[in-house]
Amino acid sequence: MSTTKSTVLVKHHLKALKLPTMSQECDKVASRAAVENLDHLAYLQRLCELELIERERRAVERRLKAARFPQTKTLDEFDFGQQPSINKPLVLELAKGQYIDDRENVLLIGSSGVGKTHLAIALGLAACGQGRKVRFFRVTELITLLMEAKEEKQLLRFRKQIKQLDLIVLDELGYVPTGKVGAELLFDVLSTAYERQSLIVTTNLPFEQWTEVLGSERLTGAALDRLTHRCHILEAKGESFRLRDARRRQRRASGPS
Repeated sequence: MSTTKSTVLVKHHLKALKLPTMSQECDKVASRAAVENLDHLAYLQRLCELELIERERRAVERRLKAARFPQTKTLDEFDFGQQPSINKPLVLELAKGQYIDDRENVLLIGSSGVGKTHLAIALGLAACGQGRKVRFFRVTELITLLMEAKEEKQLLRFRKQIKQLDLIVLDELGYVPTGKVGAELLFDVLSTAYERQSLIVTTNLPFEQWTEVLGSERLTGAALDRLTHRCHILEAKGESFRLRDARRRQRRASGPS
């Protein structure tokens, strides 16, 4: 059988086996293998490695898309020098993902603009890269989705989808009161996740003010009990990054006095 015909058949078989990267790269790898005098097993190994690398890249892309992060924020982009109150060694340790294996939570507390959401997204991105299922919600968005699902009799289905996640990121708890029904639906998510999934929660409220959001002291106490039982707490202090940047731009625009 001619080399050309063999190549065509091999590519056909690889496509049928759903190995598109091997099909695409087999000629190039064969040429390199010939130059380097590699045997057939070394050639096959290289092809398999390329397929696995590309398959994992596509899987990460799918997980990132499913996570629905509002933007991409990495730890490399976070200026720990401008936010010395954040425990950098702890953040870097959390980025390894062991807290997810241990079903632990992360609470990011601080006023608006101090980097809480940036860190939450960065940790979520790291988790996606480790093969974990992640979903980002603003708390108001999650409550709206839960209430809509309840009205449409799809609540059990939506809860099942949430249960399949390894990590749930809940952003901006405390910016808007939830109302009684919303508080109960949110508590159900927190309660169901307890010791089964990990949560990252960002909030601008100290614990003693959580009743302003959840309404009931009983509900608040139960929620805090579950969230903080196995939890890493990061508190961000200082001036808002956005406010600081705005002042810097204003000074540049004004020029020297």
